[in-house]
Amino acid sequence: MSAFSFDPIRLEIYKNLIAAVADEMGVVLQKASYSPNIKERRDFSCAVFNPRGEMIAQAAHIPVHLGAMPLSVAAALEEFGKDISGISGLGPGDVIILNDPFRGGTHLPDITMITPVFVNETSQELSIDHKTNSPTSMTPPNTLFGFVASRAHHADVGGIAAGSMPIAREIYQEGLIIPPLKLIQGGRINQEIMKLILANVRTPEERTGDLLAQIAANQRGVTRLQEIITRYGLVEVSLYMEELMAYTERMTRSLIRNLPNGAYQFTDYLDDDGISEERIPITVKIIIHEDEATVDFSGSAVQQEGSLNAVLAITLSAVYYVFRCLINLDVPNNSGCLVPIHIIAPPGTVVNALPPAPVAGGNVETSQRIVDVLLGALSRAAPDLVPAASQGTMNNLTIGGLSQDESPFTYYETIGGGMGARPYSNGPSAIHSHMTNTLNTPIEALEYAYPLRIMRYEIRQNTGGDGRFRGGDGIRRDVQVLVNAQVSLLTERRRFAPYGLAGADAGKKGENVLMSADHQQLLPGKGTFYLKAGQVISIRTPGGGGYGEKE
Repeated sequence: MSAFSFDPIRLEIYKNLIAAVADEMGVVLQKASYSPNIKERRDFSCAVFNPRGEMIAQAAHIPVHLGAMPLSVAAALEEFGKDISGISGLGPGDVIILNDPFRGGTHLPDITMITPVFVNETSQELSIDHKTNSPTSMTPPNTLFGFVASRAHHADVGGIAAGSMPIAREIYQEGLIIPPLKLIQGGRINQEIMKLILANVRTPEERTGDLLAQIAANQRGVTRLQEIITRYGLVEVSLYMEELMAYTERMTRSLIRNLPNGAYQFTDYLDDDGISEERIPITVKIIIHEDEATVDFSGSAVQQEGSLNAVLAITLSAVYYVFRCLINLDVPNNSGCLVPIHIIAPPGTVVNALPPAPVAGGNVETSQRIVDVLLGALSRAAPDLVPAASQGTMNNLTIGGLSQDESPFTYYETIGGGMGARPYSNGPSAIHSHMTNTLNTPIEALEYAYPLRIMRYEIRQNTGGDGRFRGGDGIRRDVQVLVNAQVSLLTERRRFAPYGLAGADAGKKGENVLMSADHQQLLPGKGTFYLKAGQVISIRTPGGGGYGEKE
C-alpha cells in the first residue's frame, strides 16, 4: 500500500479533536474535585500521549507542566515495561500514580495520574508501521494505543509545613514521595496504597476527593479516545497523531530559521534560597544555527541547600513554553516543539538538581526565572517579539492549622502581578503570567472553605516599570487568619526587580508584610511563620518591566 497522504483540513480537525479530549478531562477534574485549589484556581493539567510517551496534545492549562508531563509517562514506561507493542506490566483498567520529582515529577504537591489507553475489541483496525507510514497486520486485542494523564497540585502532601511548600534542606522534609505505582490495577483501587498516602497528609478527606477526581478525568479521556478510534479507525488516528507532532516540529524550525544566527546570552538572579542570603545566578546562552537552537545553562549556580532547585523536567518546560510562545501560531501543544532544540543543563545545578535536593520552589519560582533569562537572551535576537520581564514569581502562600471546629485545613494560593510591557503595548496588570496559568481563589470561595478573611484585595497602582510602554501593576492581597495558623512563603523579586527592555525602567519589587493591630513587620521572601488569630499577612506583588525609552 502506498504511503499515507495527509489532508491539511483533516489535520486541523484532528488537532482540535484530540485537544478536546484533554479539555474535557480538565472539565471533569475541575467539577469533581474537592479542594478550592483545583476546583477554583484550576491548578492542574491534562494531556494525551502516544505509546512512546510523547505528548500529542495538552489542554490550555499550566505551562510549567508542558515539557514535564512526558517525563512522567517515560518514568511509568521505565517502571512497567518498555515493549510498546505489548507492555506486560500494564493492562486495561490500570492507573499509575507518581509525584517523585526525580522520576518525572516537578515538586511533591503535583501528583500525576497516568492511564494507558488500549484498543478494545470494538475499535480494532489495521496496525501501523510508523517508519513507513503504512498499515501492516491486524491489531491484536488490547494493543496499547497511548496514554492519558492528569497532574494536579494537591494542597497538602505532608512534610514539615502545612501545604507542603516549606523552606527545606532535603526533599524528605517536603512531603510524601510517591514513585511510579499502580494505584489501580485491572479496575480495582489498591486500597493499601491509598491508605498509605492518606495517612501522610493533613487533609485526607480533601485528598481523597481530589485523587478520585483525577481518576475520573483520566477515565473520561480513555473513553473519548476509544470513541475516536472506533469512529475513524486506528490507522488514520495514529497517522494523524504522528503528523501533528511533525507539524509542530516544522513550525518550530520555521521560527528558529527566521531568527538571526548567533549566540545570545543573559543572566538574571533569584533573590536567595531561603537559607542563605546569597543571590543565585541563572545563565543561559542560546545558539541559533539555521533551523535548530542550542539552549545552554552552563554557568548557572550549583544546586542550593534551600528549596529553589529545579529538576530537569521544569527546565524543559520553561524552554518549551518560551519557544512555543514565540511561534505565535495556533499550533498543537506537543513534543514536536522540542525536537529541533538541544538543551544543556548540567546535572547538580539549580536548573537540573539531583536527589536529595529540596525542590518545592523550583517548580514555582525557579521556573519563572528560567523564563526570564530565556526571554532576556531572545530579546537580543528578536527584539520585536519579546516583552520585558513580568513579575517573575508566583507569590506562593500556604496557610494551615485547625479550624474553629478542630478540623485540619490547608490553603494554598499563587497570586498574580504585573506582566511585562510589549514592544507595542502596555503590560496587563494583576494577572498570572508565564509558567502559571491559574486563577485566583474567589474571596467568597476562600472565606467559605477556610477560617480566613480577605481584608484588602486591589491593584498596586504605579508598580509597573515606566517607559514608552508601561509594565503592568502588581496586586495587594491581605489575608487575616481567624485561628492560630502556620504560614509559609515562597516568593521572589523582593530583592531583584523585573527588568525593563530597550531603555525602560524595571518594575517595582514585591513585599510581604505582617500586620497586627499595633505594628507592621516586613517579612523575608521565604520562610515559615506562626500567626496568631487576628493577624494579617499582606502580599504585595511585583509590577512588570517597561519597554522602550519615553518619548
